[in-house]
Amino acid sequence: MTPLVIIRPEPGAGATEVAAHALGLDARCYPLFAVRPLAWEPVPASEIDAILLGSANALRHGGAALEAYRGHPAYAVGEKTAAAARAAGLDVVATGKGGLQRVLANLAPAHRRLLRLAGRERVALSLPPGVTMITREVYASEALPLPADLKHLLSAPCVVLLHSGEAAAHFAQSVEASGIDRRHVSLAAIGPRVAARAGDGWAALRSADEPSDAALLVLASQMCQDTANRVP
Repeated sequence: MTPLVIIRPEPGAGATEVAAHALGLDARCYPLFAVRPLAWEPVPASEIDAILLGSANALRHGGAALEAYRGHPAYAVGEKTAAAARAAGLDVVATGKGGLQRVLANLAPAHRRLLRLAGRERVALSLPPGVTMITREVYASEALPLPADLKHLLSAPCVVLLHSGEAAAHFAQSVEASGIDRRHVSLAAIGPRVAARAGDGWAALRSADEPSDAALLVLASQMCQDTANRVP
């Protein structure tokens, strides 16, 4: 069976691994990022109408300052982020599917002043007319080198999951620096923008139908099967 390589940081890596195993995939976890909190200056709760959340990491690493927003309306990018927001005492009024930009299209009329709690690397957003947004960076993902076991795994056909543009760029650079032949490696990206950051020369490079872990794993399952069929 073609190995499936997961490089996203924990705890997401472990969750993806469990879901991949449930699909019968030979998933291997090699997180190439470590998430750490950043010092940040809270915005007074009275100056914002709602909080915008693109990752559960913002809740995991936001620290004690999040207490100031308990009970405040929040918009979450997906169900996992919404669950983390509720656990932090936020009032989740909407949960998106397909990225934060789509979430912005469904703001309540009273929510014109947004606080975005985000990572250092994040997707740029276009705000609807009349909406303002303050961004606070509350966490960062630090890139890690390829471990020896992963280098060995990448020397034979495998499929690698790419959950972010930063992951795609870091993985591509690491493979190049290690002298690994890209023609052995197939990449499954969570979206076209992420795929574009990986460059070319791979055995295969495809994007999921929608930006979700579930859709990405469906794509990866097909790619693992296709790769196995190509191997003599």
